[in-house]
Amino acid sequence: MDKHQQSQRNKLFKPAQDDPYLEMPGGSAHCPQCGAVRHQGRWSWQQAVPEDAQAHACPACRRIADDQPAGTLRLTGSFLAAHREEVLGLIHNTEAAEKAQHALERLIKVSERGDGLQVTTTGIHLAQRLGHALTGAFKGECSYQYADDEHHLAVHWSRD
Repeated sequence: MDKHQQSQRNKLFKPAQDDPYLEMPGGSAHCPQCGAVRHQGRWSWQQAVPEDAQAHACPACRRIADDQPAGTLRLTGSFLAAHREEVLGLIHNTEAAEKAQHALERLIKVSERGDGLQVTTTGIHLAQRLGHALTGAFKGECSYQYADDEHHLAVHWSRD
């Protein structure tokens, strides 16, 4: 037995946990709320609705209805107060670009939270992309914290 096998034997591995919002029955589906189409396991805007498609709410619409975000972005700092409109514009433009390509990546809401803003998203990738976009455009400090189950991402961006 080599060293790698021995070290792997001593570790406890967590079983893979599936995101309950991504569970779907087999076959094609279309979302009656937003119009997204699921074909061959992928939700998109570009697909025509197949004849055999079942009406089924997509994971993004279910997350929005349940108010269960996959991503949370917290924005703080004096820069935010001074440049609020520019920051919100970047958030909405980034979301529009991401949503055009990925039907399940959307904003749930933007809300006031104490000394800053909180943005919730239906997917972890949009939260991550927003953090990168804010850092790229406005600098500042950004941190990313995944939950243990890896189905939630908390992003904190700050600039004074």
